[in-house]
Amino acid sequence: MKKVAKKTSRKKSQAVSVISIVAVLAMLFIALPTIPLREGFSLASIFGVVWALFAVLIIGAHLYRLLKVDEDTEKRMKAIKKEKIRKLERRMMGDS
Repeated sequence: MKKVAKKTSRKKSQAVSVISIVAVLAMLFIALPTIPLREGFSLASIFGVVWALFAVLIIGAHLYRLLKVDEDTEKRMKAIKKEKIRKLERRMMGDS
């Protein structure tokens, strides 16, 4: 039952990420032409650039989640921890 719930939540999470990426891209598409970049370093242009960079950061975070980079890293970390425990157990059994 846990596997079914995990698959459902994973699909829901992926759907939320896709929707978020589409929403942020739409906001960028609408907002980028209105940022006054030709005026130089005005407060409005600095705010627009920072806002656009933040939007790109959000897109990157959702792509990171969709590509399951963190899951692969988590699997590797679990394997490393298991190996360390095995080595520690072998040392303890050998010393006793």
